[in-house]
Amino acid sequence: MVNLTRIYTRGGDAGETSLGDGQRVSKASRRIVAYGTVDELNATLGVARTLVLPDRWDAWLGRIQNDLFDLGADLCVPEDERADRASERDRSRLRIVPEQTAWLEERCDEVNAPLAPLTSFVLPGGSLLAAQLHVCRTVCRRAEREVVELAASERVSADVIAYLNRLSDLLFILSRGANPSGAEPLWVPGGQRAR
Repeated sequence: MVNLTRIYTRGGDAGETSLGDGQRVSKASRRIVAYGTVDELNATLGVARTLVLPDRWDAWLGRIQNDLFDLGADLCVPEDERADRASERDRSRLRIVPEQTAWLEERCDEVNAPLAPLTSFVLPGGSLLAAQLHVCRTVCRRAEREVVELAASERVSADVIAYLNRLSDLLFILSRGANPSGAEPLWVPGGQRAR
């Protein structure tokens, strides 16, 4: 599927790049910005995976990184604007599917079950892993906003938006699970004001 023999091609030197369907677009286009942020999210998850992780989390994050490549592939090939005219080739393109989002929901429920109910908003921080997962969560939210902005002007699969939304939920829950019980930094509204 992928055969990279040379990394530089000089094809982007004028500020354009190719989408997955061969179409040339500006590197500043909403579509490129959106899947560029998905790539950034993937890199932040890679940093999280270098840290000490609870059992199974490394495999989970690895699966998510792979899913994010699927999501990038989905975004880099615009869907045919008229589904009735979609070619067989377009219908066979790699797209995010609801089962990928359902898997995230299962992990959300699994990790959230033993956590104490929240009594305030969580401040990003605590352990190094929790802090990095909060960075991942905020990059994921930005990717989601950029995809939603893209969807306002171009066709984007609703499954892509749902996946990013659920992934940010999971990253929040994982960040909570990465902090020791009772050591979660919580927001104290107005807590630093002089009384």
